[in-house]
Amino acid sequence: MSEEDGNYMSPKEKSMIDLINHDGGQIIPLIYSDGDIYKKELDQIFGRSWLFLAHTDQIPSAGDYVSTFMGEDPIIVVRQPDGSVAAFLNQCRHRGMRVCRTDCGKARAFTCTYHGWAYDISGRLVNVPLEKEAYHGEIDKEAWGLVRVPRIAVFRNLVFGCWDETVPELEDYIGEAAWYMDIMFDRSGGGNELISGVHKWTISCNWKLAAEQFASDMYHAPVSHLSAVLASMPENAAPLDADWPKEGRQFRARRFGHGSGFFTSERGWDFNVNTMGQTIVDYLAGKHSDGAVRHLGEMRGRRVTGQHMTIFPNFSFLPGINVLRVWHPKGPEEIEVWSMILVDKDAPDEVKQAYRDRVTRMFGPSGIFEQDDAENWIEVQRVLKGHRARISPFNVSMGKGHAAEDVEFPGIVSGMFSEEASRGFFQHWARMMDGQSWAELTQPLV
Repeated sequence: MSEEDGNYMSPKEKSMIDLINHDGGQIIPLIYSDGDIYKKELDQIFGRSWLFLAHTDQIPSAGDYVSTFMGEDPIIVVRQPDGSVAAFLNQCRHRGMRVCRTDCGKARAFTCTYHGWAYDISGRLVNVPLEKEAYHGEIDKEAWGLVRVPRIAVFRNLVFGCWDETVPELEDYIGEAAWYMDIMFDRSGGGNELISGVHKWTISCNWKLAAEQFASDMYHAPVSHLSAVLASMPENAAPLDADWPKEGRQFRARRFGHGSGFFTSERGWDFNVNTMGQTIVDYLAGKHSDGAVRHLGEMRGRRVTGQHMTIFPNFSFLPGINVLRVWHPKGPEEIEVWSMILVDKDAPDEVKQAYRDRVTRMFGPSGIFEQDDAENWIEVQRVLKGHRARISPFNVSMGKGHAAEDVEFPGIVSGMFSEEASRGFFQHWARMMDGQSWAELTQPLV
């Protein structure tokens, strides 16, 4: 596609569905770099989707709060006196200053440091300095509270929010993806908990490069991560470079763009030993896995390994490795990564400590595996600064036409090496970007 052959059209002239070639087999990569597309994403994607906001462990009691983002909008998530959770735009209604400038804490009120307007934890405007003298007692404080996020829901201790009041219920939005999520978030039936703070760093890449990889891309691992695996292999380990696990599946949601991939063979545990160490593998596959098998069955309780997953648009995680990721967009060419470690609440203390150590070493901001992914995404983004690079289609056809229903796995399922979930991610992205209503988006597009 080029200007010379007369087929090139700017994003303003083109349907977003055209940019992913209708069936998702090709992608026009300007979707990763175009400023107009990015601005539209903030409205059509981040303004209408369910977005992960916090874990309930971060806000256990009334007045506890965390600061986060929905797209680029700053948000305060606050536990209410009745135990519910509320979220507000972190913006004073007077002149737009943030009313909360810390990452987390406990508050009875949020006071703007610009002119002193103060809001209680329910978002009500409760104090206006010099109200009588400056406003002659005429300001309607009830009308000028913080802007509330209208939809809040909790799933497996994960708090989500959405600006669009017409969005489906969260459980319906997650749908069949819950079967795969529970491998991490409801493994034993005993609940989950965070065991670290939030690690944050920036990467010079578009948010979709990270989110789509976690939804679909097992294909990169034997190449991108091979040196990291070899460097971390224990003595006398099986030679993974000669026999990389090839038995597995990829899940694509029928609706809403979610995806996951994973190993399903015993060989997959060799990969996990290299990345997470023997203590964690013994916990996941040894005697401590009996409860998970009783709760989830043999496949999810013991056999699924090396899993990656994205709940559209920007919430990703690695079950087994147990790291959460939020890819906060910061313009078309930068993300801020927020990373947290989550474990089974009833896991032994030595397993929780092993997770702290191994995730930091392998998947923290300077982690061995983390650097591989960041380098790839940064280099792709650099290439996309070129004009020809932005309009030359990418091939996203791996496994196309070879997905099917599977009695053992919900959703649309393909082989592990596939881009089925990637195509689902981008098809849903394009439909949202073209402004389809939730009534339309609820209809599956296969």
